[in-house]
Amino acid sequence: MTSGTAKMRKSGARGLAAGLALLVATVTACTSAKTDPPPTASRPPAPTAQAGVLRVLAGSELQDMAPVLEEAQKATGVTVQFDWTGSLDGADAVSSGKADGKYDAIWFPSNQYLHLDDGSKSKLLSETPVMASPVAFGIRTSVLAELAWGDGSKVTWGNLAEAAAAGKLAYGMADPSRSNSGFSALAAVAAAFSGASAALTEADVQKATPSLKQFFAGQKLTSGSSGWLTQAYSRAEQGSVGALVNYESVLLSLNKTLPADQQLTVVRPTDGVVTANYPLTLLSSSAQREREAFQRLTAYLLKDDVQKRITDLTLRRPIGAGVAPAAGLPTDRKHELPFPGTRAVADGLLSSYQNELRRPSRTVYVLDTSGSMAGQRLSSLKAAMGRLTGADDTRGVRRFRDREEVTLISFASKVKSTKTHAVPSGAAAQQELASINADVQALSSDGGTAVYSSLQEAYRVIQRQQAAAGDDRFTSIVLMTDGESNEGATDKDFRSFYGGLPAAQKSVPVFPILFGDAAKGQLQGIADLTGGKLFDGTGSLDGAFEEIRGYQ
Repeated sequence: MTSGTAKMRKSGARGLAAGLALLVATVTACTSAKTDPPPTASRPPAPTAQAGVLRVLAGSELQDMAPVLEEAQKATGVTVQFDWTGSLDGADAVSSGKADGKYDAIWFPSNQYLHLDDGSKSKLLSETPVMASPVAFGIRTSVLAELAWGDGSKVTWGNLAEAAAAGKLAYGMADPSRSNSGFSALAAVAAAFSGASAALTEADVQKATPSLKQFFAGQKLTSGSSGWLTQAYSRAEQGSVGALVNYESVLLSLNKTLPADQQLTVVRPTDGVVTANYPLTLLSSSAQREREAFQRLTAYLLKDDVQKRITDLTLRRPIGAGVAPAAGLPTDRKHELPFPGTRAVADGLLSSYQNELRRPSRTVYVLDTSGSMAGQRLSSLKAAMGRLTGADDTRGVRRFRDREEVTLISFASKVKSTKTHAVPSGAAAQQELASINADVQALSSDGGTAVYSSLQEAYRVIQRQQAAAGDDRFTSIVLMTDGESNEGATDKDFRSFYGGLPAAQKSVPVFPILFGDAAKGQLQGIADLTGGKLFDGTGSLDGAFEEIRGYQ
């Protein structure tokens, strides 16, 4: 699989810094190496182990544990330093050995996907579940009333699929190839629709496929992260998206920030759920000193008063049997639906989702081929785009998907070329992917940088494609530039143009990639205006292009 290092988002770690500022370590035992920086949670994990520090590769959901970990540091002397990545990407890092020696522990919502890889089991020394939260459906209260589902307590996965297929339920869900919440939801509906009572098999997936297609007809938002999915839900045009799939805790926490007309009723389907148990997991590559720190920290987190603190703060359910869950959390537990029995079944289910079950994508790549891109920069662009056409992608993390429409717009002082490819299903896909790669490898550099004019053309292309096809695809624009817009339309011109777009085009986000000497302010402004997200390609252009696939 792809480089785990590339996916360990330093920006996420830096984002945590403010929230964890108070975690600056007071541990005085840091004397193992005179050149080591002092142990502090305000920086990414140190390259080498330090006394009193656990270097943890984790899911970004755990940012809400900052206050608890601050208190844990004072009580145990253990500082936790996080690097963030998606659950399935984290599993790749462990199974490939890239986490060995770099991290002492991992902490994701679930280790179920990791357990499917026989080679990974020996790398997990000890797992301690800390809290729990099922993946649930948050339905806007007004939509729940329109569906006549009362308080939602009798709803099944089948009811949800029927409503989605009938166009009565539009929802957002994170990309299951990256997010544990998305993968858990995918596994849950496959299990529920197949009637499986034990580990899911390939035959179960085939049996469930017709109902899965019905269910995913209602997915209108996708995302590589829960945070952006929530923002997209709040930003979506009134009535266009009425529900979200996410952890029960996230949905309940989200209600604290939503206006009254967007409040969600949390529905836990009666036929079962898949629950995350957040196991803090010690890696076998850790040293004895870090193992002892792990023991001190986990013992602290399981104390009754700390469990109460966790559930009240995060709205996750306590692991401790004698601890009351936070107010508003139910005390009952739904039937746990079975998970795929093997890695092959899991990856096959993910591949089916990407290439067959979900709505297809329309993606427009606006690629800077100005004079400043000459040399290594253009080579990096060709390599990064070329990887999106490769075949070594078993669960659909990055490859252009079957049924996807891909448009390449090359620009400098003006748009140089526009080429559109439609990736067919099945074996014929590889030929079209090779054609896309040939177009990418033929790119050449010269001229100035007209970012805004080229983006305007991208929206016009989408308008023509939507009008011609009359379809309803996941649609997005990726903008890659290494410079500042210095020709053509201005920022003001683009804002005026964007403001006049019809709703169908105005809902299309732009995902800019920061690269080379790009003007971050310009790119952030474009992302903010269009509801997109800025990605940092200065460290790894490959990683930025790959991460964006989760949002398309």
